[in-house]
This record gives sequence, structure tokens and C-alpha cells, in this order.
Amino acid sequence: MSKISHFKPKVKLSGNEKYYYVQNVVKQNQLHTICESGKCPNKSECWGRGTATFMILGEICTRSCKFCAVKHGKPQLPNREEIEALANTIKLMQLKHAVITSVTRDDLPDGGADFWYQTIKRIKEVNSAITIETLIPDFKGNIASLDRVIEAHPDIISHNVETVEALSRTIRVQADYRRSLDVLRHIAASGMKTKSGIMIGLGETLEQIKQTMSDIKDTGCTILTIGQYLQPSIENAIVAQYHQPEYFAELRIIGLEVGFSIVESAAEVRSSYRAEQHI
Repeated sequence: MSKISHFKPKVKLSGNEKYYYVQNVVKQNQLHTICESGKCPNKSECWGRGTATFMILGEICTRSCKFCAVKHGKPQLPNREEIEALANTIKLMQLKHAVITSVTRDDLPDGGADFWYQTIKRIKEVNSAITIETLIPDFKGNIASLDRVIEAHPDIISHNVETVEALSRTIRVQADYRRSLDVLRHIAASGMKTKSGIMIGLGETLEQIKQTMSDIKDTGCTILTIGQYLQPSIENAIVAQYHQPEYFAELRIIGLEVGFSIVESAAEVRSSYRAEQHI
């Protein structure tokens, strides 16, 4: 394997007509995106292509994961107007593929699953030719909640394991590595196309990455994303390693050998990065 490079990449946002168009549409319709809330380094590229990952159920998460820049605390009640605004915004943007994620809502009895269902169904009603990827929380492993999302029939359901098991309790705090695997296993068993993602650079070893790949593949998941963790703020976990492109290229080969049909592996990769190509 290649050596670790200890340079800190700098991401410079640039603008073009599509970038500012997406920015204005999101702002005018009072929607949230993980691109902004999560301080994603790919915002410039994705918005410049006219795509965005929309975030539903507000912008305040009930969990406080150490890798994530999304606000956490006590959220407001779900706003049903958000569903209609999102469906119409996707139509206005003439999107062929939409990626939807959400904050985790442990304060709600179903974790927000019915809101997810209503959102997906309404988007499809307003946009008949749309394909949809949903990046969902774990719903505390609640099968009924998972089934509610599955009933809406998105094209891909994604749930991120995020990191290796040894670091999961520290980095993900209220989440659970094995529970996430059970979530993926249930989704895959339903016949849905299933996807997951991990970050590297948090102090994990190569052997731990290999084991994580194997654990995810064993659930029936067929798509894997691997990206470099970047510290979004001083309150988040520090970066242990910055990896060279060759390291990501070799991880992609390992992932394909493990049996994934698609492996996106590069420093800039995030779970929704170029997601339209996974359909």
C-alpha cells in the first residue's frame, strides 16, 4: 500500500451560473441541503452541475456525531410545507435524479419515517420521471420505520456505516456499528438497491478497513463509497491521516475484489458524490 501524505488539502469554492442558480433556488424555497449544513467540500462541483443533496426534517439533528457539522440540539416539529416545497423545487430545477437525506430525529416516535414516505411519494407525483436516492438514518433499528421508507420505493436506499467498528462508538456517539449493518441487511433483503459509505483518515488501520468492507458486503449491500475525512470545525474530531490518491485507488480495487458492484474511492468522495451515476 502507498504511504500516507500529511498535506492538508484546501478546497476553493468557485461559482458559475448553475452554482448560483441552485443557491438561489434553495434559499428562495427555504430548503436545507447537506451540502451547506455538512460543509461538504464538493458543493462547488455538484451545484455547478445543477445537483444538490436535499435535507429534510429541518436542519437540527438530535445526535452529535464527532465527524458531522450539522447543527444538533432540540429540533422543531416537522413542517409539512417542506414536502411540497421540495417536490416543486426538484421540478423547477428539472432534475432527473434527486438525493434526499435527513437529520436524525430520535425525538419522533417513528424517527421521521412517515415524513420520509410522504416526501418520496410526493416528489414522484410531481416529477414522474425522477429517480431518487435516499440517505437515511438508522431509525434506532426500528423495522417498521425502515419498512415505511421501503414502501415508498426509492431507487436506492443508502445508510452509512461511516467508520470502522473500533472507532464507531467514539466518532458516531449515539449510533451503533452492528445496528447499521442490520439496517443495511434489512434493506437489501427487501430487494432494494443498497449503498453505504465510510470515511478514512480517523486513525483506522488497513485491516480494519478491509474488515469493514467485508462486514458491509455481507449485508447484501452492493455500492460502497470511500472518502477522506475532513474536520469541518474545531469542535469535530481531528484528522489523523491525509491519504494519497494511490491509497484510495488501491482501496477501490480491494472493494471490488470483496464483491461490491460499484466502489467510489477518492479523497473528495462523499456518499452522494456523483450519485446519479449509480442508477
